[in-house]
Amino acid sequence: MELKCIAIDDEPLALEVIKKHIADFPQLKLLHTFEDAISAAEYLRNNTIDLLFIDIDMPDITGIELVRSLKEKPMVIFTTAHKAFAYEGFELEALDYLLKPIDLKRFSAGVNKAVDYAKYKATGQSEMDGSLYVHSEYRMIKIELKEIEYIESMQDYIKIYLSNIEKPVLTLMSLKGVLEKLPQTEFARIHRSYAVAIKKIKSIHNHKAKLKAIELPIGNNYSDFIQSWSK
Repeated sequence: MELKCIAIDDEPLALEVIKKHIADFPQLKLLHTFEDAISAAEYLRNNTIDLLFIDIDMPDITGIELVRSLKEKPMVIFTTAHKAFAYEGFELEALDYLLKPIDLKRFSAGVNKAVDYAKYKATGQSEMDGSLYVHSEYRMIKIELKEIEYIESMQDYIKIYLSNIEKPVLTLMSLKGVLEKLPQTEFARIHRSYAVAIKKIKSIHNHKAKLKAIELPIGNNYSDFIQSWSK
C-alpha cells in the first residue's frame, strides 16, 4: 500500500529531516513540501492526499488551525517541539504526535501506524485483522481484540481494560459506539456501564459475571445474556 503525503514546516532544516525520513519508506510517496501554511492550505483544497506531516507552531496559520479548516481530512501526524500542543492534536484525532528532533525510529513507528490504519479503514471492519483503533494519549493506538477483558463507560469516555497491561486505555467514545466496531459474537453489553469479552467470562452467579480479576454486575435489562451464555 502506497500513501500519498505532503510535509509542512516553516523551519527548512526540520523539513529536510522529514523529507529524508520519508525517503527511507517505500510505502510513502512525497508529493510536495511547504514552508508556509497558506500555500499548503491552497494545495490541500485542490488535491487529495492520504497522509499529512505538519508542524503545529507556524507563524501565519498554525498546524492545528489548518487541519481544523479542512473539509476532507487525511491522516495527520503532527510535528512540534512543544508538548503543550498535544491536547489540541488529540481533539482533531491526530494519528500521531512527534516531538522534535524526530529520530528515525520514532518516525518509523508513526509511518507503520499510518499504513496499518489505512489498511484498517480500507476493510472497514475491526475483525478483519483482529484489532481496534482508538485515540488515546494524543495519538491513535491499535488494540488487539484478544487482549480486551472488559470495557467500562465513563459518561463521554470509555475505559478499555486489557489483559496485557495494567493501566486501562481511556478514549473519547461511547460504549454503544465501541460495540458497533466490535464483533457481536465476541463482545456483549451486560450493564449500562459495562461490556465484556464473552470468552473472558469464567462464570456467572447472582447476576454477576466473574472475569480473571473482577466481578461485573449484570443489569436487569441484560438478563437474557445469562441464558445465552450458559447454553
